[in-house]
Amino acid sequence: MNMKRTTLFLLTFQFLLSTICLAKVKQTAESETITIPLGGNGWVNENSTASLKKEGITNWSAASDVITIYFRTEAAGQAELSLKLSVPEGKSKISLTAEGTTLVKEVGNLGSALVKIGNITIKRPGYVKVELKGISKTGGVFAEVSDLVVSGSIELLKGAAYVKNNEGNYFYWGHRGPSVHLGYKIPTEAQNNTEWFYNEIQVPVGEDKLGTYFMSNGFSGGYFGMQVNSSTERRVLFSIWSPFSTDDPKSIPDSMKVILLKKGEKTKTGEFGNEGSGGQSYMFYPWKAGKIYAFLIRAQPNTDKKTTIYTAYFKDLEKGNWQLVASFERPKSGEYLKGLHSFLENFSPSTGDQSRKANYKNQWAIDAQGNWHEVTEATFTADATARENYRKDYAGGTEGSSFFLKNCGFFNDFTPIKTPLQRKASGKEHPEIDFKKLP
Repeated sequence: MNMKRTTLFLLTFQFLLSTICLAKVKQTAESETITIPLGGNGWVNENSTASLKKEGITNWSAASDVITIYFRTEAAGQAELSLKLSVPEGKSKISLTAEGTTLVKEVGNLGSALVKIGNITIKRPGYVKVELKGISKTGGVFAEVSDLVVSGSIELLKGAAYVKNNEGNYFYWGHRGPSVHLGYKIPTEAQNNTEWFYNEIQVPVGEDKLGTYFMSNGFSGGYFGMQVNSSTERRVLFSIWSPFSTDDPKSIPDSMKVILLKKGEKTKTGEFGNEGSGGQSYMFYPWKAGKIYAFLIRAQPNTDKKTTIYTAYFKDLEKGNWQLVASFERPKSGEYLKGLHSFLENFSPSTGDQSRKANYKNQWAIDAQGNWHEVTEATFTADATARENYRKDYAGGTEGSSFFLKNCGFFNDFTPIKTPLQRKASGKEHPEIDFKKLP
């Protein structure tokens, strides 16, 4: 009898032990850890002593420094936060704040090591903002930090959005943030013979952030829009790509060069490179947020020469006069306007944590016979930074009779890529333009 009880006890114990072990294995299997490099996902406040490099944060020495890290989850849940850091000398006390919780940790490891900071509750899907601050130190800097490490359930971290590595220079592109586009659907009657394209842009007050290109009239071969270039400088920019593929404009053969035919009195012209190459023109113009500006582009194809002349005009609707920006002849072309689109782009990596928005209004395609066709349909798309799931602060849509684009700033509501959009028709006659009197 005792033997049977002993055997039963042992079998029961083994069963319980196996159950516990399986539970631990299952728990481990269902957990996830992600490593978020600060080089691609970190930010430092203005006038900070800390430096952000591809290796992470260095020279972090002032208590006023704020280091911010962003990542996005698609679920809520518990998360354990750790930092991969080193303290070159002495000891430091630092704080980490996220989701309303502040954790304080004393660190002093000389070599780089993973240091657990503590746990937080992520309350809802979306972007998590993590802030690091220095409290006290006995050495010259608080710490050098390379990575934020987040552990949690698979459900919490599956599909988390952040810049994962620097392949393809994505630390740079990740800081610039996702570019977003509207690909216009031209009415059938004008698809193959669109000679003119008219569009208007209104930038809402407060959305005219430094480093933004509000591109209005894009097409296969060039683009035309307005920029915020500095705190005091704004431009209207019109560029045409050479059909010769290079980032160095000096390497373009003469037969492939874009030729300037005419330009406005205030227009400056030259060449551009680094993102393809070609002819560039721009004029300084103090455009203002809240006001509406019109953009008009013309294509004059020469099928015998296989060239196209592209001419751009800009209008401040409050002043009422069209201004010639420039006219270029592009070789290896010979077509009317194709691939008409608009985009919103940030070209300043230091301002990619600030949102920007533009409203695109009153689009019209004018065919070669002079007929006007209102454009009310478009497809929303975004660039590789968005498609790689590195950043998800991108959106596009309609508001009444306008399309809009929005990007950067780590907002939570995003628009799925390839979403079809349709704005309301304006209900008005097309703009009155005397084409014969254009400069």
